[in-house]
Amino acid sequence: MDKSENTINAWDTGKLGEDEAFAKVATDVDEVALNYALNLHPISIRLQKNLVEDLKKIAQSEGIGYQPLIRQILTRFVKAKQEETAQQTLLRSVSL
Repeated sequence: MDKSENTINAWDTGKLGEDEAFAKVATDVDEVALNYALNLHPISIRLQKNLVEDLKKIAQSEGIGYQPLIRQILTRFVKAKQEETAQQTLLRSVSL
């Protein structure tokens, strides 16, 4: 295996690019470009203060921000509902 193949393999396995010793917080992030790249759409939502406080505590224990946590929760909910709908559709089509 040549040097370039070794380098590619090191990136693929995480030996390169995943070492926290070399990670740093980005300070010059272009929010618009980041949102576009991640296909994020900003929204405004009103939640009870105690719910937000609880979400922040959970997020902190998970080592993430509360907004990414909310995204994860919503994504899981939507996927579960889509699977439920697909199963119901399948059951209806089988019973016909």
